[in-house]
Amino acid sequence: MKNPRIVIIDYGVGNTYSVSNAIHSLGYKRLKISEKEEEIQNADVLILPGVGAFEACVKNLKERNLISILNEQVLIKKKPILGICVGMQLLASFSEENGMHAGLGWIEGNVKKLVLPKEFPVPHVGWNDVTIKENSPIFNRNAQFSNFYFDHSYFFDCDDIYVAGYSNYGIKVTAAVQKENIFGVQFHPEKSQTNGLKLFRGFLNSI
Repeated sequence: MKNPRIVIIDYGVGNTYSVSNAIHSLGYKRLKISEKEEEIQNADVLILPGVGAFEACVKNLKERNLISILNEQVLIKKKPILGICVGMQLLASFSEENGMHAGLGWIEGNVKKLVLPKEFPVPHVGWNDVTIKENSPIFNRNAQFSNFYFDHSYFFDCDDIYVAGYSNYGIKVTAAVQKENIFGVQFHPEKSQTNGLKLFRGFLNSI
């Protein structure tokens, strides 16, 4: 699809405008930041950004009545979606951040605090190489061990069958996930310069 209709989900948190600017710079013009049901239904592809606390993100999704429409579009209509940072963590079953909180439950697994050797500071902030699994469509324009910008204190602990890429930061940290039409990245492609733009292009070309 050369000119997909892209909607970045607006739920009061996240780096929506920087994500929009990055994608727009690639030449995609049919791009909106929206929480409107009609625009989400009419989209070809969805992007779920996220920064801050997991609990606050879930609360905002609920308050804007977005969970049911997202479940319909993603789980029933199989619309492609990319979660970014906390947006990826929201795909999980539960998060242990500040108590136990339910996520969207689209990919089985839990979000856990990074517990690392003392020489690895938390939060994990900065550039790290990502080991890319074979045949991962979102990375089809990225070279193996491309580096991306991370900023997080929690990570998505899930079955290896869902891991599309990982980074080594004291432990093996899930950097990207995929289950059918559902994708997520722990890092910030919109802050990852050329490699991030290549990832956006790879994801959008894969739909």
